Amino acid sequence: MFLLRLFIVALALLIATEVVPGVTVSSLYIAMIVAVLLAVLNVTARPIMVFLTLPLTVITLGIFLFVINAAILMFLASFIDGFTIASFWSALLLALWLTVINGFAHWILRS
Repeated sequence: MFLLRLFIVALALLIATEVVPGVTVSSLYIAMIVAVLLAVLNVTARPIMVFLTLPLTVITLGIFLFVINAAILMFLASFIDGFTIASFWSALLLALWLTVINGFAHWILRS
């Protein structure tokens, strides 16, 4: 199940190059690397970032979580060749796109 979800995220990243302006992923191989590293960062760094920004997250009713996801994506784009994000707004749209796709995949795979 985990590998299937990684593959879905990788495909979502490839589709995002067409849907989200300013995002480029050069190949499926790069998309898989980004998906794996994104999963690792979501398990390790994201909980710490969420805890540190908890007041902002509460004030914005959870919308700030997209900013955290965008920051993680921009961090990944900074050192993975073949994965680029042009601006923060592109990263924010990509975070929203991946959230929607992950939610849909979770709904499909759960049933």
